[in-house]
Amino acid sequence: MQALTGFTLLLIFQALGEALVRVFNLPLPGPVAGMVCLIPALYWPRLRHTVEAAANFLLNNLSLLFVPVGVGVMTHLDLLSEFGLRIGFILVVSSVVGIAVTAWLLGHTGQSKEDEHV
Repeated sequence: MQALTGFTLLLIFQALGEALVRVFNLPLPGPVAGMVCLIPALYWPRLRHTVEAAANFLLNNLSLLFVPVGVGVMTHLDLLSEFGLRIGFILVVSSVVGIAVTAWLLGHTGQSKEDEHV
């Protein structure tokens, strides 16, 4: 029952994010805005434990969430055979760029903290 309540809370925060994005015309997805609203709410222990139950359920059954993706890939094998190399190249390049930017940000943030302590 606690997991069901956790799912409900997650959906409420997602709906809140969607509403905020539409009302204030924010340039980010509604679920992201909902997660930003959820983060401070997780400091409340009762809400945190309820959402944790839903999160654990999702993590334990994560493989089931990939079934629709697998079916989608199987139904579009013709597109994959035509554009597969390009998609693979873009995935590799974007992953490398993402890792490089993350490493740069972590290095830059770490240097500024060290400079403050000196």
